Amino acid sequence: MARKLEHSCSSWITIFAGTYGYIAPELSSTNVLTEKCDVYSFGVVALEVLMGKHPGDLLLPFFGQTEQPAKLKDILDRRIIAPSTVDEEKNVILVALMAFACLQVSPKARPTMQQVYQALTSRSHPELMLRPLHEIRLQDLHDFCGTIKNI
Repeated sequence: MARKLEHSCSSWITIFAGTYGYIAPELSSTNVLTEKCDVYSFGVVALEVLMGKHPGDLLLPFFGQTEQPAKLKDILDRRIIAPSTVDEEKNVILVALMAFACLQVSPKARPTMQQVYQALTSRSHPELMLRPLHEIRLQDLHDFCGTIKNI
């Protein structure tokens, strides 16, 4: 949506509109639409695909910096067959990592969609992905997502 804006401006003031739970936190308070708002929404949708439902309350305590004891495997959609190969596990971890990177509270901390695309299509894997899926904690994803720009 942000790309539909005039090319001469980097942001645009708009009337607040959007589906609650998908809009970037800063959009509700500033009404300034940027490409980073779209990145945040992509993160919500990516996490929703992994979970099989909207992440909802998971986002609130997570960004409040409270300790999250839950592991990634605990939030995955149980209706879908669990990954059975190391490559499938790496793909799930990578999508989760991208989602968490896109959901950073600070728009400046979020990657660009170009960086997300490059991370999803590159053959290199961050060190977090060397661990088995059942060991990855949500806090690990949060702690690691700041390095997305280097993936």
